[in-house]
Amino acid sequence: MLFTYETCIKKYKTDYQLRKQIEMGNVFKIDKGIYSDCKYESDLAVIGMKYPNAVFTLNSAFYFHGLTDTIPRMYYLETDKDATKIRDEKVKQIFDNHESMELGVVEMDYDGTKIKVFNKERLLIELIRNKNKLPFDYYKEIICNYRKLIHELDIQAIQEYALVLPKSNMVMETIQMEVL
Repeated sequence: MLFTYETCIKKYKTDYQLRKQIEMGNVFKIDKGIYSDCKYESDLAVIGMKYPNAVFTLNSAFYFHGLTDTIPRMYYLETDKDATKIRDEKVKQIFDNHESMELGVVEMDYDGTKIKVFNKERLLIELIRNKNKLPFDYYKEIICNYRKLIHELDIQAIQEYALVLPKSNMVMETIQMEVL
């Protein structure tokens, strides 16, 4: 299980006691400010704890939702436009407006790790907005998978998200032509 430095200090009372626990092998330092009672933790769990205000999006979220079987090379995280730049080679950071950051955010359990990720409705809009940045075959694979589950999606939520997010007319036209 992962712990923050603050949680460890509450448990062990001082930094010295925490270091003693690390020396004894009861606690393991995983990353800066992140500790665990296990020697190894998944990258996904560490990334989720390291960046609690970020939301998994695009390639990562497509994979987590089962819309593609292509494993992303890095973790795609969306943060507020005023957030500090993430300097981690495993993370691709995407900046977004304050108002739209919480649209369609859900908590998902993926391989035993709770993560914040966009729902399928929001991801459909993100897919279309970023169409030109994605390889054509990859885009088509995900669009085809959306066609298979269109009856499971909340169309009203898609329309509401599209009105708030940029490129709303283009998004709605593309959904009409390529998905419905």
